[in-house]
Amino acid sequence: MDEQKKSTRRRGEILEEAILSAAWEELSKVGYTHLTMESVATRAGTNKAVLYRRWANKSKLVMAALHRYLPKITNEVPNTGNLRRDVFDYLHARVAPMRVIGAQTIKGILMEPVMWRTIISSMQQIMERKSEDKITIALKAMLKNADLRGEISLEKLTPRIISLPWDLLRCELISKLEPVSDEVIAQIIDDIFLPLVYSRSGNHSYFENERKHIADQKNTQ
Repeated sequence: MDEQKKSTRRRGEILEEAILSAAWEELSKVGYTHLTMESVATRAGTNKAVLYRRWANKSKLVMAALHRYLPKITNEVPNTGNLRRDVFDYLHARVAPMRVIGAQTIKGILMEPVMWRTIISSMQQIMERKSEDKITIALKAMLKNADLRGEISLEKLTPRIISLPWDLLRCELISKLEPVSDEVIAQIIDDIFLPLVYSRSGNHSYFENERKHIADQKNTQ
């Protein structure tokens, strides 16, 4: 009875914060599979009906909690003086929140039919707009900095090459349904992206020096 009275006194943002906090705690404690609307309601000191008035299903509630509590991704474009390091640092920052979430939650959310419909709809909207997303714009900025340093020739790179690292990273996430490791990010950059970029730019000597530098770093680790 006391919990019911307490829940009736809470309104608006205060109640929503309590629910999202409870959802985040449940997610951390039991994982996505075992999290239920009822368990979140119990932890928040309210009832399921209150949750369903705000979020239609578990996946939408979890997405709202993740949006509230996950570390925010900075939109800052790295400019370390080295293209390889810039791209690696940027992609690493994109997937860092996914590692906090964990594979089980990623799989659970992406396997929800409503989430697949949202993903497909978003992809169609991007294709229809035919405009560059923020990540492609950031990659182009890193490549432009490398061009100014004399590393590569940006004008010789097609839009498909520029967006390649992010395209491959997304494919990895969707196909594996788990956080992408730093090792995979390095393979995307070192084995696919950089060889193509330097080859198109005609700067083979720079790429060979970069490859040797990367090998030396791995040997010392």
